[in-house]
Amino acid sequence: METIPLRSRPKRKTKWPLTIILLLFIITGTLLYIYYPFASTKKGNYLSGEYPILIKGAIHGNAIRSENELYIPLNTVKNQIDDSIYEESHSLIITTKLSVIQIPYNQKVLYVNGKPKQTKFPIMKNVSNHTYISLETLQSLYPIQYEITKHTGVIWIHLDGEQYDNGKIVSKNVRKAFLRLRMRQNLQSPYVTEVNRGETVHIEREYKEYYFVRTLDGFGGYIQKAYVKKENAKHVQIPFPKEVINLPAISKPIQMSWEAVYTKTPNPSQLPIMAGVNVVSPTWFRLKNENGDISNLLSSKYIKWAKQHHIQVWALFSNSSNPDLTKAAFSTFEKRQKIIQSIVKIANKEHLDGINIDIENVRPEDGPLVTQFVREITALLHANHKYVSMDITFIAKGNWSEFYEREKLGKIVDYLIIMAYDEHWANSPVAGSVASLPWVESGLKPILKLVPNDKIILGVPFYSRLWKEEWKDGKKNTSSRALTMNQANEWIKKHKVKVQMDSESGQHYVQYLDSKTNITYKMWIEDEYSLAKRADIAGHNQLAGIASWARAFGNEHAFMSLQSTLSAYNQN
Repeated sequence: METIPLRSRPKRKTKWPLTIILLLFIITGTLLYIYYPFASTKKGNYLSGEYPILIKGAIHGNAIRSENELYIPLNTVKNQIDDSIYEESHSLIITTKLSVIQIPYNQKVLYVNGKPKQTKFPIMKNVSNHTYISLETLQSLYPIQYEITKHTGVIWIHLDGEQYDNGKIVSKNVRKAFLRLRMRQNLQSPYVTEVNRGETVHIEREYKEYYFVRTLDGFGGYIQKAYVKKENAKHVQIPFPKEVINLPAISKPIQMSWEAVYTKTPNPSQLPIMAGVNVVSPTWFRLKNENGDISNLLSSKYIKWAKQHHIQVWALFSNSSNPDLTKAAFSTFEKRQKIIQSIVKIANKEHLDGINIDIENVRPEDGPLVTQFVREITALLHANHKYVSMDITFIAKGNWSEFYEREKLGKIVDYLIIMAYDEHWANSPVAGSVASLPWVESGLKPILKLVPNDKIILGVPFYSRLWKEEWKDGKKNTSSRALTMNQANEWIKKHKVKVQMDSESGQHYVQYLDSKTNITYKMWIEDEYSLAKRADIAGHNQLAGIASWARAFGNEHAFMSLQSTLSAYNQN
């Protein structure tokens, strides 16, 4: 009998060796990546060209050398040191707290407040349609210092007030890859240079486990924190003459009132008592023509009266609310200086305490011209110990508001005075308040984000508008006329109308229908109540004070209302 062999079941092959090998491969790869990463060996191009400029932790273009003097691009200076430098066709204008400096192109001279100062080399150069300025001159005008690094030729400019931490490279037996400064925060990024153990670096910033450090040769890049020991902090202090603005003492809060002068200044002996007023601003100076001439209605008698009553005089200068005239007169340094020198000369001769700048109705594109004029006149008035205030509007569109560079202006002048009125102007198609309280509060908020509150004076109206609404041919015609506070009171008494509280405006309000003519009259009243509320807004926001337009529109009760309300805040 044949024996049939039984087929044996094949043994199952185990997968454990393959799994173990795979795990070992993963673990080994991970360890290699962590401890021996595949770092980039590519060197990035950090410094290029001759004399690269290092400022504020970054490279900004290149300097040039001419006649053994270093010159740096004007754009670099404007972007990194002083954005208020102003270029004109033939010169550069730099303003400091007390000086206006004119630097003509390609000349060995500069003018400080009009006085020439000779130099050994041209301060400004134009090379290949690019403007450069002498670094040596910049160092005399600004609190900066510079050094030229030994091995790289970097022009390293230090600014007063800069801060950084010193650090030292610490490493033991680590691969070169770890001591390379990287362009980004990982080892796979190209490097810019290598550092060595014990080398001093500046720590400029940090990002997670990395520092951004800078070598003494000017190279900057990222390195892991583990290889840098943070040491002492460094605060850059550069000795530089400080310009101190000395102005006449004035008590706070300021309570100013404009004296509207159109032909002749009123006889001061006939002026009423103005409780609390410590500044008057008579509208004496006006831009006359595009050549920079000004008209002058100044009254020495009025100034003498103000001084006797311990009231400062900040005479007003107006652009005549003429956009074409303003552009033409402010377009060149020479014309601006003609205006400014005339005002400064009169201010000194007549012992004025300050100037109030009232520039209105300017095209938005000409706003920088206005700002430059304000820079220049402020420096020269401050040099002569005069206050500078400027009138502005709430933020809006159009020629009456958009041109004001409020944040810049707030850094230049002593006070910005907000003309917080004419919410509904004389020819408004809709009757309404001259300045409703919610409108004032709403308009003030965005300006407080741009300008410190202690540099803001709130303008308030001493006038009301009497609105007249009549129907003709099925169409409502709206017109108005301005009334002084006394005239408004007389009109209310004459027509025996009941004064109501208008919740929307926060003011007293009257309405009267003339049955004979079928004409409706409306008036939102400026009185002691509304003025106290406006002073409340100034006090609550800790503003510098109040300015009233205009003195002749108010009465003694108006000044007393402002004074009592402001005094209450001043005592708190």
